[in-house]
Amino acid sequence: MKNKKVEGIIAEIIDQYAYADKSDRPWIIGFSGGKDSTVLLTLVWIALQRIRQDLPYPFQLKRKVYVVCNDTMVENPIIANYVEDVLAKISEAARDQDLPIFVQKTTPKLEETFWINVIGKGYPVPNSAFRWCTDKLKIRPTSNFLVEQVDQMGEAIVLLGTRYDESATRERSIRRHEVTGKRLSKHQTSINTYTYAPIKEMIVDEIWYIINTVKSPWGFDNSILFKIYADASADDYECPTVVVNKEHNSCGQSRFGCWTCTVVKNDKSMSSLVNNGQNWMEPLLAFRNRLVEGRNISENRMDVRRNNQVAVREDGTNNGTYTSEYRYQILKDLLQVQKEVQKERPHITLINNQELIAIQVTWNRDGYFDHTVGDLYKEIYNKEISTNNIKSLDDTERRILREVCEEEPSYYHLIDNLIALQETKTLMITKYGLHNDVEKRIENFVNENGL
Repeated sequence: MKNKKVEGIIAEIIDQYAYADKSDRPWIIGFSGGKDSTVLLTLVWIALQRIRQDLPYPFQLKRKVYVVCNDTMVENPIIANYVEDVLAKISEAARDQDLPIFVQKTTPKLEETFWINVIGKGYPVPNSAFRWCTDKLKIRPTSNFLVEQVDQMGEAIVLLGTRYDESATRERSIRRHEVTGKRLSKHQTSINTYTYAPIKEMIVDEIWYIINTVKSPWGFDNSILFKIYADASADDYECPTVVVNKEHNSCGQSRFGCWTCTVVKNDKSMSSLVNNGQNWMEPLLAFRNRLVEGRNISENRMDVRRNNQVAVREDGTNNGTYTSEYRYQILKDLLQVQKEVQKERPHITLINNQELIAIQVTWNRDGYFDHTVGDLYKEIYNKEISTNNIKSLDDTERRILREVCEEEPSYYHLIDNLIALQETKTLMITKYGLHNDVEKRIENFVNENGL
C-alpha cells in the first residue's frame, strides 16, 4: 500500500497483535458495516494476512478476533441487508483464508426490543431527554457478549473505529480516556477490558481513499457501501476529495441507525434515500414521523408511569406511558406499513411473530383485553399469526361458555380473559407471574362490577 500513514497503522496492528501483547486476549471489533468499522476491519485483516505470510514458522494466529455486529431489530433496512451480505462474506473468507476471525451477531432480549417497549409496555418513543433505546437495544446486547469473553479469557480488548476527525466532541472523548504513550486504554464501563483505537488519527478523506482503492480482503464490493452513503447524503458534507473515478464525486456525512429513530428531529439519511429513488421507504419515513408527532399528545399518554408514579405536567396534561388504545393504534399502523412495504420488498419484516406474541402477553398482564394482536393481524393480513394460537377454545366450546354465562355476560368476558392470560403464558414458555396476573384481573373484575 502506497500510503505511509496507513502502512504505519498496519505495522502497529501487527506489533500489537504479535509482539507487544503476549497474551491470548481476544480482540473484539464492533462492526456496524459503516465506513469507519469497514476500514478498521480491513486494516486488521491485512495485518493478520501479513503475520501469516511474513512471520517465521511456526508462529500461529492464536488470538481470536471477533467481529461483533449488533442488530437492534429496527435497523435501516437498506443498511441491514447490506450488513447481512457483508457478514456472510466475512465468515466465508475467514474460513477460506484460515484466519481466526469470527462473526458474532447480538440482538436485544425479547423483553427489551423496541416494539415490546413501545407497543407492549407503552414507553414513549425516545427523545434526547429520554433516550432509553441506546442502553436496551445496543449497549446491553454487546456488553453481554463482552462479559462472556472476559469470563472465559480473563480479559478482552475492544477495537474502536473512532477518529479525532469525526467531531470536536468525539476527539475530546477519545483524548480524555487515552493514556499517553500507551495504545491500550481502560474500558469506561467493563471490568478487565481495554480499548484500542488504531485509526483514531485518520481523516475522512483517508477513510474513503481506502474504501475506494483497497480491494476488500473478504471479497466484497466496496462500491456498494459508497453508493449507500451517496444516496443517503442530504448534502456534500464529509465528501472525499481523493477520488479514483468519475463515480466517486459525492458521499456525505450520513449516519445510519434505526429507521424508527425519533431522537433526531428529521431523519435526513432516510429522506435522502427516498429522494434518490428508494421510494418504497416512504411509508417507513411517514410512520417514523407519525411516531414523533404523537409522542407528547396528552390523549395518547396515561397519568401514571409503569411503576404507578404520577406523571402529570404542570399544565395538567398527561406525561406517563402510552394508553392501551394508542399502543393498539401504533401496532395497527405498523402492520399496515409492513404490508405495504412487503409488496415491493417481501423479505422485509418490521416486527416479528415473537414480538407480536410478547406484546399480547404484555397487554394481557396490563389488563388490556379490548383488542387482541391475533385479531388485528388477521384483519390486516387475512391469516393467522403462524406461531400464535392465543384463543385455544374452539367455536363449540365458546358457544357453550356463552350459554352458561347467558345471565351474566360479564362472566364470559372474565373467563375469556383468564384463558387468554393462561395461553399467552404458555406461548412464552413461562408461567412466571401468571398467579399475580390472574389475581389482578379478578380483582379488577370485582371492582368494575361492584361485587
